[in-house]
Amino acid sequence: MSKIEVKQVKSQISCPQNQKRTLEALGLRRIGQVAVHEATSSILGMVSVVKHLVTVTEIK
Repeated sequence: MSKIEVKQVKSQISCPQNQKRTLEALGLRRIGQVAVHEATSSILGMVSVVKHLVTVTEIK
């Protein structure tokens, strides 16, 4: 499995509650914070929910 690096680049202040909870589940609490995850279907689904708040890079 490949790994992905998820970095929060925008604030979650004006977002709906489900997007705030998704960021928290990804391990992101503040702008600039980075979390590394396996690229599973559940993680990719969570990233797609908050794609406007994060950037994703693949780790080789």
